[in-house]
Amino acid sequence: MKITLEALQLLDAIDLRGSFAAAAEALHRVPSAVTHAIRRLEEDLGVALFVREGRRAMPTPAGRALLEDGRHLLRAAGDLECRVQRVATGWESELVIAVDATVDVAALLPLIAEFDREASGTRLRLTNEVLGGCWDALAAGRADLAIGAPGQPPPGGGWATHPIGTIEFAFAVACGHPLADATEPLTPQMLAPHRVVVLADTSRELLARTAGLADRANTLTVADAPSKLAAIVAGLGVGHLFRQEAERQAAAGRIRIKRLAEPMPPVERHLAWRADHEGLALAWFAARLGAGD
Repeated sequence: MKITLEALQLLDAIDLRGSFAAAAEALHRVPSAVTHAIRRLEEDLGVALFVREGRRAMPTPAGRALLEDGRHLLRAAGDLECRVQRVATGWESELVIAVDATVDVAALLPLIAEFDREASGTRLRLTNEVLGGCWDALAAGRADLAIGAPGQPPPGGGWATHPIGTIEFAFAVACGHPLADATEPLTPQMLAPHRVVVLADTSRELLARTAGLADRANTLTVADAPSKLAAIVAGLGVGHLFRQEAERQAAAGRIRIKRLAEPMPPVERHLAWRADHEGLALAWFAARLGAGD
């Protein structure tokens, strides 16, 4: 291999310090060794990497291109070294967290900032999941931790779970919708002619779950909660919203909350992970979110 990390470190030092001699001093090498290494690299690549301007060594266009991309490799190598060292001490190199649609991601940001201060070095990746998506992500190995996983875990065992409260729903219709002024409670027969806006389950392998009126034939399926709200406000359908959000929207005059003859029950949410997962980053989040030993 013509380009090594050692060669990239030499190029970086020469560019930062302006000369071969200064780079050699910074790297605790003799100037002749630095000069020989760069000439050997130039011969192998068949291009000039530096030109002399007085005592200064200036990168050629080819040298500049190699420097810019090479610095990415040097940073990646440094990050890899740190991650390997952390894994050896029990910290995961990456923790993937599946966040259910009922969870406000903004509320997790202070916790992530605290994690960075106390346990920086583990990469974090958040994914957004709907209905059974959190359980599916854990089962398929796409996530290490789920926050807000609704309902019961898939059969088969092997799960560690901790309840983190329930989420309540309210049935919403647009102010101009035919059901806005209908007599309550709304019966299934009254709802039957109207389209229902539902969220798409993000499960890839497990059987998709449904909630509320999602098993109706006339539905409009959307990807996330903001899209569902927008569709309901636009009068494109009716459906359940998180009660807190529904009450805000009703107070603003954008929707009407209607009482159903068969209301949707509250849904229990869980912090969940595979019981065989061992890692300090997951343990840190579990403890901060109330599932510590």
